[in-house]
Amino acid sequence: MHEPDYFQPPFMLERIVASTHALGFDMASEPRTGTLLRALAASKPSGQFLELGTGTGVATSWLLAGMDAHSKLTSVDTNAQVQAVAREFLGADSRLTLVLEDGLQFLRRQEPERYDFVFADAIPGKYEGLQDCLRLVKPSGFYVIDDMLPQDNWPEGHAEKVPVLLQALASDNNFAIVPMTWASGIVVAVKRQ
Repeated sequence: MHEPDYFQPPFMLERIVASTHALGFDMASEPRTGTLLRALAASKPSGQFLELGTGTGVATSWLLAGMDAHSKLTSVDTNAQVQAVAREFLGADSRLTLVLEDGLQFLRRQEPERYDFVFADAIPGKYEGLQDCLRLVKPSGFYVIDDMLPQDNWPEGHAEKVPVLLQALASDNNFAIVPMTWASGIVVAVKRQ
């Protein structure tokens, strides 16, 4: 099976990727991650979605492609320049709210069990404020992270943080987790009822 033949990328993805490369932004999600996000998003009709780390909107476009017309996605980033790409190509989608704010501050203002699906693709919600983020997931909701396998763009000292994060998730009895050595290294956690 040749995977790219089956990916069926979202409508705006090619333009987003071109702008991402033009900016030199090297932290966008890869297509296999995107296909998983789209499939998982499709399982949450009328869902409330949260993405931490909009970047240029690559993963955002995959999430929107899986969501139904009644779902809502809030995507948070601190970098106006990269988020502007998402705003340009995806901003007209009424299901999407783009927030320019520190992710940790955003998390701490939210009500518990607000989201059916959280994709934490930034330091906040993953390596900082993990518990703040996990409390936002509704029962039967998803918490998804990627980049758990070594990445060329990891800063020095980052590799030591990954097993600590994985252990914290594995020891949280409120979640059932599936760590996958697939794509960039993904963990899907489902909140127990």
